[in-house]
Amino acid sequence: MSKDMTMDDLLASAEIQELKAGDIVEGTVLSVKKHETWVDLGANGVGVIMRREINRGTDLEKGQTVTLSVIEPELDEGHALLSMKRAVKDKGWEELEQLFEQGETVEISPYDANRGGLLVELHGIRGFMPVSQLSAANYPRVTGADKDEIMQKLNALVGKKMTVRILDVNRKDNKLIFSEKEAVKDVVAERVEGLKEGEVVEGVVTGVIDFGAFVNVDGIEGLIHISEISWERVEDPRKYIKTGDKIKAKIISIDKDRLSLSLKQMQEDPWLSEVKKFEKGSKVEGRITRITPFGAFVQLSPAVEALVHVSEMSDQDDTDPEKVFIVNETKEFTVLEINEEERKIALSLKS
Repeated sequence: MSKDMTMDDLLASAEIQELKAGDIVEGTVLSVKKHETWVDLGANGVGVIMRREINRGTDLEKGQTVTLSVIEPELDEGHALLSMKRAVKDKGWEELEQLFEQGETVEISPYDANRGGLLVELHGIRGFMPVSQLSAANYPRVTGADKDEIMQKLNALVGKKMTVRILDVNRKDNKLIFSEKEAVKDVVAERVEGLKEGEVVEGVVTGVIDFGAFVNVDGIEGLIHISEISWERVEDPRKYIKTGDKIKAKIISIDKDRLSLSLKQMQEDPWLSEVKKFEKGSKVEGRITRITPFGAFVQLSPAVEALVHVSEMSDQDDTDPEKVFIVNETKEFTVLEINEEERKIALSLKS
């Protein structure tokens, strides 16, 4: 016992609890050697940190105060085996658990990506953010779930600052899951509440696929269905709209946190003006665009398409449209009926 130790020191040391594996302790560096560093733990004696248990890039110095985790409370030689890495990790788990319990949002930058999502590290703990948990602004919208294209879009997010919320944290299972979608959920819901059908909004196209285009409207996901891209018949949406385009579109419906949008309703329906050129009983020329078992569709003008039913192709009962027409050929027809309300025109091939 030191001659300088007082009665208070003795009482304090008597109250010191024995070290246990997993305890977090503070100590003062006594000496730094090539493969080990010795630390004074005060009333708990002396401990050693092996080189492999020191954080990479950390240079310890004599007299420095360090926070450590106890691996073994007492080795055969009588000193404790300590870890700096484990202390950082344990402290990290505690901070993450607190963030999860409080539902707080945090800012992260993914350090890598794989086909399933983004790899994230926070407070020294590595976690994962699945593709399904990305916000509308960052979700990789691609045709046919093309894996290479998805990977390309995910790689573009590596290093990008993102606001997320912890979706699941489990120290025992070494599980840490993040969600960007959850972090912006409340904000998105509030923005959606402020919108109404018929309103015109601005957005950025985030992906063009076979059946339409996805649009990010201030963090809200919108979809322009192929039928709402143009008044013309659209075969390939990519000919009308591209990823990255800034557009204005009209809201035609709101479903929870998603918008259905229309580009064509931003313009007057050309069908209504072009149909005025045709009259019931008149002869018209048209180009065959599609052939079906029940008839053929005929393009009369850029915006007007009509139908010639199989019963109006000939006087025979077993007429086969495939034998009567060829796609893209032009023929003359008679206008049977014009229904402006339903936007339909019926034609006849019979003379």
